[in-house]
Amino acid sequence: MEAFLVSTGIVALAEMGDKTQLLSLVLAARFRKPWPIVAGILVATLANHALAGALGTWVTTLLGPDVLRWVLGVSFLAMAAWMLIPDQLDEGDDDGKAPRLGIFGTTVLAFFLAEMGDKTQIATVMLAAQYQAWIWVVAGTTLGMMLANAPVVWFGERITRMLPIRVVHMVSAGVFCVLGILALLGWG
Repeated sequence: MEAFLVSTGIVALAEMGDKTQLLSLVLAARFRKPWPIVAGILVATLANHALAGALGTWVTTLLGPDVLRWVLGVSFLAMAAWMLIPDQLDEGDDDGKAPRLGIFGTTVLAFFLAEMGDKTQIATVMLAAQYQAWIWVVAGTTLGMMLANAPVVWFGERITRMLPIRVVHMVSAGVFCVLGILALLGWG
């Protein structure tokens, strides 16, 4: 249960102000159909985080416990620093045409690709390696993504204006820093 709760909290916090959250806002503004967008986010996140969790679990079979502890500790500390760098979404051209793959398909593809190498994907790899509980980590990180992105699709810019993104990023960095220190000390 700890793996699930920590994964949910970490990813929900890490996702605030992330490029995929900005992508949620852009998709919601462009298509104005929240259900296919939210469903697309869920499918893309499940696929992406399932692969990332599997990678994290596999890494534990390659590295001994001491090496893994140092890799995870340093990775969590690096993630803490990365959290302090805000994401930006590049604006593509919007020619006003309906998407070729439909709203759902466009969302799945855009989200899957946007998550490649993203903070939350890397966090999923690290959490799966740390907890060695693939299903709970993937369920938690997916829930965290949905908690951060679904409200943006439904309520849009009003939510992003109410949350102090810089504070959320600093809290996230603090959580990653604590996890890094605990990993280096051999806790968990």
